[in-house]
Amino acid sequence: MKTIIAACTLIPALLLTACGNDEAGKQPADDLSDFTVAASQAESAKGDFIYRLATEKEQYTEGEKVEIYAELEYTGEQESIEISHAASPFYFPLHEETRNYAVEYAMNEPLLTTRLIQGEPLQESYSGSGGYSEAEDVAYVEFVQRIMEQDFPAGYYKVNGYADFIVEAANGSAAPYEIHAQIDFKVIPEI
Repeated sequence: MKTIIAACTLIPALLLTACGNDEAGKQPADDLSDFTVAASQAESAKGDFIYRLATEKEQYTEGEKVEIYAELEYTGEQESIEISHAASPFYFPLHEETRNYAVEYAMNEPLLTTRLIQGEPLQESYSGSGGYSEAEDVAYVEFVQRIMEQDFPAGYYKVNGYADFIVEAANGSAAPYEIHAQIDFKVIPEI
């Protein structure tokens, strides 16, 4: 009887271990065919402003520079308008879906002003982001370090970008704006 109980306990454990070993060598981004790029460009409007977020291509090869940029365009009636913002009005937080890794977009927060001219978009390119603590696992730290250097590992990425700024009215009141857009793209393994 003890032999049967031991066998019933040992066989499922061995099967689970064997299945786990097959997966251990597989990288999260080995199979990107389950992911479809929905939008390499996106646009949102709020009030007198249009926010655009784009990547140059739907698919990049690992080692290739990923081009992402944001634009903010003033469409109101005045010739120009001043906005206040942190070091930039643009944020580029991203998420790699196959690994379920989020990479935040930290920024210095001085209060700067920028003059937007009607019909002339302000544009900024993504220049890397991320951060981690010593408590993070090694794989995540290595991933974020690559992102910080703009060396995107193979995977399927979503960028949940936004513009965050304030417009002060002539009467001294301030209107905060946060305009969001989402794009996605793939980075396939180098062959």
